[in-house]
Amino acid sequence: MPRLLLPKTQHYRKSCKTDNASVTDWTSNPEVCTAVQLLKQQAVIAYPTESVWGLGCNPWSLDAVTKLLKLKNRSVDKGLILIAADSAQLQPFLEGLTPEQLQRFQTPQKKPTTWLVSNNDYAPEWITGGHDTLALRVTDHPLAAALCRLLGGPLVSTSANLQGQPAATSAEQVLGYFADEVDFVTPGEVGAAAKPSEIRYLATGEVVREG
Repeated sequence: MPRLLLPKTQHYRKSCKTDNASVTDWTSNPEVCTAVQLLKQQAVIAYPTESVWGLGCNPWSLDAVTKLLKLKNRSVDKGLILIAADSAQLQPFLEGLTPEQLQRFQTPQKKPTTWLVSNNDYAPEWITGGHDTLALRVTDHPLAAALCRLLGGPLVSTSANLQGQPAATSAEQVLGYFADEVDFVTPGEVGAAAKPSEIRYLATGEVVREG
């Protein structure tokens, strides 16, 4: 898989207070558009998800993923979640699934759900961590989905916190953890989910982490 060789970018901006419900189309929000331009230049950004703030980057950039893992003090062996605006953006990662598995993946769930799907070797090893499964989620958070739409594909999603610390639930907490080490903090707020996404094996439905 390609390792992007683009110039390093440092462009930090504190997020503004913008309620999710007050914006009808995040894809036209100037700060969200700026965040996506930075993602294309190997930046690591912070953004709200269904329940907590997340750190994200372009999954195809080894340099960006390496920076993200260093910020969190997280081992690459653990693997990372990819989120997308819809299942079509994840189609290459879903090749090889049975019709039943694909239907399960595409069926909306009552709570945010990350599915562990069979690793078909399309994703780079710095995303899978060398595991035989890959963690994928279609997000229903409007801002997170807008980032994916503007980026044109999936986005790395991992909780915005140092390894072993509580996940940030506000932009202020993100800044407390990372200060100016993260390249950009978007506007917006976390969704209404009480817990981080549920994690389940797609093949069996077995719950790995309750949501």
